[in-house]
Amino acid sequence: MPIPVPKRVIPPASSYVVPPVPEKWGRTSVSIAGRNGEGEAISLTSFSDDAWPAIIMQPGATGLDAPPYALFSDDSPNLDGSIFRSTRAAAREIMIPVYLYGIDRPSVNRIKRQLFQALNPKRGYCVLRFTEGDSQTRLLKAYYKGGMEGSEASDTAGFTWTKYGLTFSAMDPWWYQTRYEVIRWDFGEGEPLLSSSQAFFPMRISSGVMSGGPNITISNSGDIEAWPIWALKGPIKTFALIGPYGDTIKASAPADGSDLIPTGRVVTIDTRPGYKTVMDDQGVNYWSRLDTNPQFWSVEPGDTTVSISVVTGVGKASVSLTYLPRYASYV
Repeated sequence: MPIPVPKRVIPPASSYVVPPVPEKWGRTSVSIAGRNGEGEAISLTSFSDDAWPAIIMQPGATGLDAPPYALFSDDSPNLDGSIFRSTRAAAREIMIPVYLYGIDRPSVNRIKRQLFQALNPKRGYCVLRFTEGDSQTRLLKAYYKGGMEGSEASDTAGFTWTKYGLTFSAMDPWWYQTRYEVIRWDFGEGEPLLSSSQAFFPMRISSGVMSGGPNITISNSGDIEAWPIWALKGPIKTFALIGPYGDTIKASAPADGSDLIPTGRVVTIDTRPGYKTVMDDQGVNYWSRLDTNPQFWSVEPGDTTVSISVVTGVGKASVSLTYLPRYASYV
């Protein structure tokens, strides 16, 4: 005689108990965007009673503050211990616990598929976006590593809900802000305050000209050095970009007296690791035109004193510095 199987009773949606967003994350906006950050952003903290089904970030996230460091040393045959050689920030491992909540079985399954499609590392990295209160937003690029394997244990999944511990690996361990910092200096003769070709009234005031010099202060709000991108707009005959410790990027004037960077042309010097290019806006490689042994230098956190020297051709030239501050934590 077959054993009767009791019929499963599904409670009405109004009786489901949804874990609230933890108080800490209630003050922080958190979202994930896949496909190299170009996919639809999935919020982990905007849940409310009238906005479900949803994915809710839970307590227990790890790896969001300072990155781990790899230490390099040499053993000594005659001395105790080791001799420190160098260190570098290693890839960051992150775990984010989430609670997926649906109003019925199809809705929670739909959320599962949506989340996996967004996290799939074959489609690129994910961008984790954290904004605490009114402070600035921090971004981190990380690849999904695991956590959605799933478990049907009674404390990890139900008919309309499931819990995951999403793990990510951030090859670049630093958090970034959403906008670049840009500083510009103008060189050459500016326009006179009073025009010789136009009437005195109405008065027209020309913008001033800011020049470089031996004591220029650059402020980096980040926690670690930032690598600048320089843009030099001609006419420029020669230039020198000197860092706080004497490291110099320099290009001397051509022997024939012509402009090193012609009028209207822009040469970009990208000092970021993995890039290291010197090219103008028409694709001409200017690396060979730099003086021997250029030393690309970084902007240290806090205030840095540098020097910018430019000899212009006939007209106004400019130099701009662009950098993206890097942070150890999401706050």
